[in-house]
Amino acid sequence: MKKAEEKNVKLLLPVDIHESKEYSENSESKYVKADEIDEGYEGMDIGPETINLYAEILKTAKTIMWNGPLGVFEFNKFANGTNEIARILAKLDATVIIGGGDSAAAIEKAGVADKMSHISTGGGASLEYLEGRLLPGIECLQDK
Repeated sequence: MKKAEEKNVKLLLPVDIHESKEYSENSESKYVKADEIDEGYEGMDIGPETINLYAEILKTAKTIMWNGPLGVFEFNKFANGTNEIARILAKLDATVIIGGGDSAAAIEKAGVADKMSHISTGGGASLEYLEGRLLPGIECLQDK
């Protein structure tokens, strides 16, 4: 957060969270402010205020790189944030790149995979490539 501030980069964090007592779809859960997660609970998804905040920012983007679901999308109860953002991305006039196995699975589960510009299961490698690191699979091709 300090680095983002130093570089004048806007860092958006969730403002509300869907919290749960247990890592279970059947556990007691509720929405709370992001800085008010209750003792004995854990964050399982972003909340509706965060979805709206992210949606407004995403509407202005021309290129989006998504790496990682926004909640425990494997449980329907906690998939709302991921599904809503996926649906928003599917409607944008932007290049949308999905990186990572969980991200690819989430987009597929949300039913909008065909609306994305590119989907890769190589999330970590994608991020390393964007950092400027030379990847072995690409490096060996440069010798040819």
